Amino acid sequence: MRIRKKLRRFDMKRLVVVLGLVGFLGSFSPNGYAEAHFELKTPHYAFNKATIAAGAKLFAKRCMSCHSVKYMRYEFMKQDLGMSEADVEKYLMLPNGASFKGGMVSAMPPRMAHKWFGVSPPDLSQIIQYRGQDWVYTYLLSFYRDPATPSGWNNHVFPKVAMPDVLAPWGGIVNGQGKVLKKGSESPAKFKAQVTDIVAFLRFVSDPSVFQRWAIGPWVLGLIAFFTFTAYLLKRQYWKGVK
Repeated sequence: MRIRKKLRRFDMKRLVVVLGLVGFLGSFSPNGYAEAHFELKTPHYAFNKATIAAGAKLFAKRCMSCHSVKYMRYEFMKQDLGMSEADVEKYLMLPNGASFKGGMVSAMPPRMAHKWFGVSPPDLSQIIQYRGQDWVYTYLLSFYRDPATPSGWNNHVFPKVAMPDVLAPWGGIVNGQGKVLKKGSESPAKFKAQVTDIVAFLRFVSDPSVFQRWAIGPWVLGLIAFFTFTAYLLKRQYWKGVK
């Protein structure tokens, strides 16, 4: 009996230690910063070409001055989303010598990025695959004013991030407790819809073949069903004389 009790106590201590380590390690992001233990759910949205095109325009207007999505080419906006070449040039292409067949690359030189922010802004081509759309949505809505940081901004999800809140003109400015310091140009509902459009665009960038797969998917399933039925008839014909 005493041995059993000691074993139980040992197992409980080991379980507490393991759970503590899991909790400790899980509280840190891959970048080494402790993250907030909350995540907003991305609102339901129509993942279609119109929504993605709207998000592409917002991304180009507010995000591409620093961030690239270099694996996405401008011409794909026409081929996959149905945007005209004139609209692509007007709303998406930066005046940095970009070509219609080139990648969507930021105009900011890495050397200047290091000088201004201390780090080069990451390429966001695979951010949705890496973090998930809910994390990106939450991150974009979690900025607040913090005079103690070099940029004057901080983020509940990614503390001490070097990025300033580039969406503040639309969404407004709050402090760390959520108190509104300055209203944005958009209503809260409209601002969240804009953030959702940006998330939809980044989701498309991380998986640009999605509409092609959706288009050929029914045909592939139809062919599989046809060959399955053919194989069944062949099997019946082959084995009909066997008892």
